[in-house]
Amino acid sequence: MLGVAVSTVSRALNGHADINPNTRQAIIEVARQLDYHPSLLAQSLKSSETHTIGVVIPDIERPFFATAVSGIQQVAAGMGYRVIITHSKESYATEVSNVQALVASRVDGLLICHAHETDNFDHVQPQACRGIPVIQFDRVSDEVANSKVILDDWTGAFAVTEHLIQEGCQRIAVLAGFDTLLISKQRVAGYVSALQHYGQPVRKEYQRHINFDQEEAAAALEQWLALPEPPDAIFAINYVNAFDLIIAIKKRGLRIPEDIAVVGFGDEFMASMIEPGLTTVDLHPYRIGQQAARLFLEQVQQKEQFRPRTYMISGNLVVRQSSLKGKGSRFQLSI
Repeated sequence: MLGVAVSTVSRALNGHADINPNTRQAIIEVARQLDYHPSLLAQSLKSSETHTIGVVIPDIERPFFATAVSGIQQVAAGMGYRVIITHSKESYATEVSNVQALVASRVDGLLICHAHETDNFDHVQPQACRGIPVIQFDRVSDEVANSKVILDDWTGAFAVTEHLIQEGCQRIAVLAGFDTLLISKQRVAGYVSALQHYGQPVRKEYQRHINFDQEEAAAALEQWLALPEPPDAIFAINYVNAFDLIIAIKKRGLRIPEDIAVVGFGDEFMASMIEPGLTTVDLHPYRIGQQAARLFLEQVQQKEQFRPRTYMISGNLVVRQSSLKGKGSRFQLSI
């Protein structure tokens, strides 16, 4: 329309100083009239960068993951990156599909927290992701040699179990996820270590592995209550299952914590609102998201010199009424 070269239009729209001011203004005005916007895909093909980060989480409805994404976006936006968010709904097949779609969209990096179903990690290996940086957070796999942000699950589990022991509990059960999950292994290991440290027996009948399902949590409770010596406390490694247990225990007409104490792992707003308030570990999901984004940016900046590293975040033990049997402390502890 203006009779100028494509390169002139490009330089004008990108703010180059070597364009006559009148020509630049004319080009900008025509672009406005035509509602023209540069093609991000075309720009990425030329520069091999999209300034976009792909994020895969298990469930956007869970406050933990939503908060982690908020931390990712805060850091990414500060460095000029956009964020594309997908969620797997705990499905391995959906997780793989999301990763493939993001890689095909030429994201500059991938931040991922794996689904409960995921037990194969070929889709996040370097060859599958075309060499783009991949950062795992929260639920990670050691099968992939990349940077990770993990929780100090062992210490957190030791702390909540220790707290129950100090409150006078002698038969402590653990409701865990599949034993293939790293977080499940670490939290059960911390639980076992605390029992051993305080000279309490480690009883297999007090350990249940489920798919974090409400019905499975209720079924585990029924199996425990049918034992000759039922537990007097339950540690749920997933805070949602701790809520499930509190509801199921109340339906049985039992008192919390007098008959059975309950503790969880993950401090979200419902933990303080449920009755009784849930003793749990604050996992700091916002910090987890921030650190995952920072590790990606470090890798982009350092390029070939970058070496993958694992960053560990410690939580805080938050003591509430669900575990206070009357013999222990009444304050928040740091772990």
